[in-house]
Amino acid sequence: MKTLLFHLWLAHAWCANPGTFDDQAQPPPPAEEGRVESYREVVQRILKTSLREGQAYSRLARLCEVAPHRLSGSPGAEKAIQWMKQEMESAGFENVRLESCQVPHWVRGSVEELVALGEDGKPLGVSLPILALGGSVPTAEAGLVAEVLEVKSWEELEARKDEVPGRIVFYNRPMEQGHFSTFRAYGGAVDQRSRGAIEAAKLGGVAAVVRSMSTRLDDFPHTGSMAYDDDVERIPGAAVSTLGADRLSRLLATGKPVKLRLKLSCEWFEEKESFNVIGELVGREHPEQVVVVGGHFDAWDVGHGAHDDGGGCIQSFEVVRLLSSLDLKPRRTIRAVMFMNEENGVRGGRAYHHQHFEEMDQHVMALESDRGSFVPRGFTSDANPEAMAVLQEIVGLMEEAGIHLMNPGYGGVDISPMRANGVVTVGLLPDSQRYFDLHHSARDTIDQVSPREINLGAGAMAALCYVVADLPETLRRNVVDEE
Repeated sequence: MKTLLFHLWLAHAWCANPGTFDDQAQPPPPAEEGRVESYREVVQRILKTSLREGQAYSRLARLCEVAPHRLSGSPGAEKAIQWMKQEMESAGFENVRLESCQVPHWVRGSVEELVALGEDGKPLGVSLPILALGGSVPTAEAGLVAEVLEVKSWEELEARKDEVPGRIVFYNRPMEQGHFSTFRAYGGAVDQRSRGAIEAAKLGGVAAVVRSMSTRLDDFPHTGSMAYDDDVERIPGAAVSTLGADRLSRLLATGKPVKLRLKLSCEWFEEKESFNVIGELVGREHPEQVVVVGGHFDAWDVGHGAHDDGGGCIQSFEVVRLLSSLDLKPRRTIRAVMFMNEENGVRGGRAYHHQHFEEMDQHVMALESDRGSFVPRGFTSDANPEAMAVLQEIVGLMEEAGIHLMNPGYGGVDISPMRANGVVTVGLLPDSQRYFDLHHSARDTIDQVSPREINLGAGAMAALCYVVADLPETLRRNVVDEE
């Protein structure tokens, strides 16, 4: 339970402070003139080669064919792990290996149904597409039937708490469309998904139904992790499509009582052993000093997990492959890590930190791609001012490609444990406008990925990693608050 709550807190912190277009960031102080400029030609070569000869899209297509469903503990996840290990070996990566981590094992089941009923118990003929929220307990085999209560804020839930006992609580607060950054909008709404069942159960509710976390109006429901509190009864949780949520809201607006019949057959099993997949481009002068690049290899069991986060993993793979193909061997090691279990536990990220704890002082930077494989706009980072100035100067070499942002912000969930050791973390920042059309839904498929955009993002990551790994001096480490 603590692991899942930790993950949800990290995800909320990431979305609430994504360092994207809403930020009014102050420009960092200028870096030492000429220190980075000498890399301009090689940065341009990396970017152009990635566009001309990049393999990110084709390799992602193969992953989506081999293992489209990669939820932790599933056969698909195991198949993907073995496939990635073989891909790294075939591409000539060095020190290819699997590193163990224990992961939760939740299975969706085959029954997911939400039906609107009238006061007489007869169906109202309204379609309500749903997905069980990740980690939900099941209903009884026959389902549960209860009157529904719609709320759009925690304050409204509190004000109407006397109406909650015995009812299904329907959380219908949409993502705020006015934010330039859809990650900021997500951060302002996702607490309904993560806390909804807990808060409803505290007041005597029998289930939680949540409007999908999406900026798009359609009938594709979006899943995602939910949390439970050990001191509160566990009740089922499901996400309804945005159009379904609107239909249900209109029914309730008539003032007539509306009941819902909810059926879920999801199930928890014992934890299983799984693995992070690791491969390297070993540094020519300081192999012990490491730049990590990665994404999370697990994905929800709907769609292909193409943008979230198959694309980020394949981009990270491409960093090592692309630099090797160009015979660019930096001073320091670049280590690609495919982290397992970001979606419902962060076990892979935490296991990596634990297993490499004694080496953390040799970790120079960690870069994560987990915001989709759309056109890259730049990066975000928690770097201190001195390191940020260097990163800003490196990104300045990519401006001709439209990659120009180096904003203060969050690096990524999987690499976040390393922050406690002063490691500078960085996140790829693609354009976010369509990400939550697809996120955690059956629409997150390979056909939604642009070959040019994913290859350009991989090139940007490769360029940043190469320069950081090759500079004569390492990035200045972040100061860690010992308290």
